[in-house]
Amino acid sequence: MVSIKDVAKKAGVAASTVSKVLNNYPNVSAETRKKVNDAISELNFVPNAVASALSSKQAGRVAILMNQSSQTTSIDEVDMQYISGAILKARELGLDVITIFFSMFEDKSVDEISAYLRSQSITGIVIFGLSRENANIIKLINREEFKCVLVDAPLINKSTSCVWADQAKAQYDVANEVLKTDPVKSMLYISGKENGFVTAERLKGIKALCRDKDIALTAKCGDFSEKKAREITLECGKDYDMIACASDMMAIGAMMALKEEDIFRPVCGFDGITLMGYVSNRMTTVRQNFFEIASKAMEEAENLISGGLGREIHTDYEIVRLDYKDILR
Repeated sequence: MVSIKDVAKKAGVAASTVSKVLNNYPNVSAETRKKVNDAISELNFVPNAVASALSSKQAGRVAILMNQSSQTTSIDEVDMQYISGAILKARELGLDVITIFFSMFEDKSVDEISAYLRSQSITGIVIFGLSRENANIIKLINREEFKCVLVDAPLINKSTSCVWADQAKAQYDVANEVLKTDPVKSMLYISGKENGFVTAERLKGIKALCRDKDIALTAKCGDFSEKKAREITLECGKDYDMIACASDMMAIGAMMALKEEDIFRPVCGFDGITLMGYVSNRMTTVRQNFFEIASKAMEEAENLISGGLGREIHTDYEIVRLDYKDILR
């Protein structure tokens, strides 16, 4: 079995230096850190804490990696459902979990991120909120050092699975449901973040619908922001027969702007958050069970840690018209 001394010898450093790299000490040069990480990879070194976890009844230790860059109540609701679902399923599966955040890795290289995760005895990562902007996290995923499960990001390799609803179809379905009662000739689509994986898929779905129904489409980026969606709607919402939004918060922003202008346009959202039920007009949306999605993601992490291969897993969704009674408990 490879020891820390073997890694030190291969890297040409002291064993204490290897320990510092594994424990993410700051006073190690980038060059030395790279030598140690290269040696770790070449020798397939597994720290004792990880080996112990793998040889015990626990299948491994999993990091729940959250992206909390958006500061809205709705995001808090979704994130809490994700965390609850993942933690409860991990407990059921006998997996040890920790929760960490993208912000912890903003100034770290791929090697530094890897070293930190290894120092925490991580064998698997369930990632929520990944976008194309997170270049170093994507590089880490492509290295296949850790077993990764991505929620709403379609990157797949032998060590990485994706868990998500069929975003394009769901966006098509929810807007099409509105068209059944409100035929339109022109549509304003307020999309999500420009570099988001779900944004691209949802945009693909709305474009397909408008082609099929011969509807003139204009798409504007709303960044999943209620405020920005309101501003876009105030600027040009009256010029279109319908407004489709890539999130419920943006749909609420659009609806409030229409009320300010005292005009009516059918509006649809995406996600099925609780807040949608308090909007005075019942609004059509895509409802997803975020608790169950996170639970499936944790199950898939356990599958990968146990030797399974990466794959794409589609989760269920439903098209609903939410109002106050639908959210009472």
